[in-house]
Amino acid sequence: MIRHIDHAIIHTQTGKFPPVDTASTEPLYRQIYARFRGAIADGLLAPGDRVPSARALAEELGLSRGTIDVAYATLIAEGYFQSRGQAGTFVTPGLKPRLPGPAAVQPPAHAAGTVNMRPTSMLPLQMGLPALDAFPRKIWARLGARCIRATQIPEMIYSPAHGLHPLRTAIATYLQVARGVTCSPSQVFVTSGFRNTLELIVRALLNEGDRVWVEDPGYPPTRQLLQHANIAVTPVPVDEEGLVVAHGVRAASRARAAVVTPAHQSPLCVSLSLPRRLALLDWASRNQAWIIEDDYDGEYRYVSRPLPALKSLDRDGRVLYAGTFSKVLFPSIRLAYLVVPEAQVERFELISQIFSGGGPELTQAIVTAFLAEGHFARHIQRMRKLYAERRAAATSGLERALGAHMRIDPLPGGMHLILRMQGQGSDRSLAERIRSHGMFVHALTSWSITEKVEPALLLGFTNIDSESTAEKLGRRILKLI
Repeated sequence: MIRHIDHAIIHTQTGKFPPVDTASTEPLYRQIYARFRGAIADGLLAPGDRVPSARALAEELGLSRGTIDVAYATLIAEGYFQSRGQAGTFVTPGLKPRLPGPAAVQPPAHAAGTVNMRPTSMLPLQMGLPALDAFPRKIWARLGARCIRATQIPEMIYSPAHGLHPLRTAIATYLQVARGVTCSPSQVFVTSGFRNTLELIVRALLNEGDRVWVEDPGYPPTRQLLQHANIAVTPVPVDEEGLVVAHGVRAASRARAAVVTPAHQSPLCVSLSLPRRLALLDWASRNQAWIIEDDYDGEYRYVSRPLPALKSLDRDGRVLYAGTFSKVLFPSIRLAYLVVPEAQVERFELISQIFSGGGPELTQAIVTAFLAEGHFARHIQRMRKLYAERRAAATSGLERALGAHMRIDPLPGGMHLILRMQGQGSDRSLAERIRSHGMFVHALTSWSITEKVEPALLLGFTNIDSESTAEKLGRRILKLI
């Protein structure tokens, strides 16, 4: 039997778990996780105590079984709970928890004026996170179980450095249909994320001292990685048509490469116009330079069909196309891909053999099945519809709370919003205050090299589930302005 526990987790009189706060911006699974962890810290749950089954607790609270499973899985992963199969779930025997002080949410670590782009917790308004509550976990689990059962001894050795051939084939097929990119499986290289992709490109095609165009404002890790590789970075401004190619030509016509986000410029979300695309390709062809196309969320466009990739216009083999599964599936999957020109396949095979560790074969096998069986395409379609709804709800709720102080840019696609600050003030200091209060936003000026951009806040909307939630978050921000 479980000992009765106070309001932190189970009501002292009835032994029932009190209702969760559905109006809170904190995810439901985090509320349940925090209650159990707090009860253990306070000694209300002792090592060896049995806790309610996930099914029973889900029925009692009127929540989905998946929500309880996520909370329990987190507690098990962190060592607080121990599952004993049919016997149930127990507080880990011998546990001596040492928990942090009263601050429930620590501000993300950052240094030298830069903000951590990959916080390990899930915070309200956080950019770069897909709608994790809408991910088809049951399908994923079924495919995972099937792949595990089918694992053979030869598949338990080192995985191929370039990626599993079936996955490379599935990616090539998807890109041809969905993004207009024609390539063979041999041109596709599976990586562990965009940073790993960019690192491979630097090692294969660039040398110390080479100059590379980067968008300004632009994704901070891009320029950070290039600078650490002793590559000279040339900031090129962005306007309503995307990268100002003419400026790049004037500033560094002999640059060796340009890193661009043509579908939805990161972070302004404008699309690179056709004349600019053609001008960029012409520059690369004339100067034997490379174009690195970062297509991080090109699937998510809400005003029209997704635009074809810049790579689809490449006739001279100058574009390297980088895609990722982090934004369309989930970040911890750590899988991305790179499509290289056919003439560069042998070079990249050599470089990846030296520097790539090869992704987990089981994960690659699951993604292959997810793609090949049509789940991926259906998931993208569902998410496109859901994000359009959540974007509208987030915009409406935030405008209701912040309309007198901020203006929300009308963006054609993407997974985040831009809140323009009305009047004078530092977006960096405001973003810092907001982060210190448990919400995760970025200052637009911190994404710029020249700082010639208007102050604004960047925030994700994909995990805002309703207009009322957005309004509550907006009112929390209002108190900090």
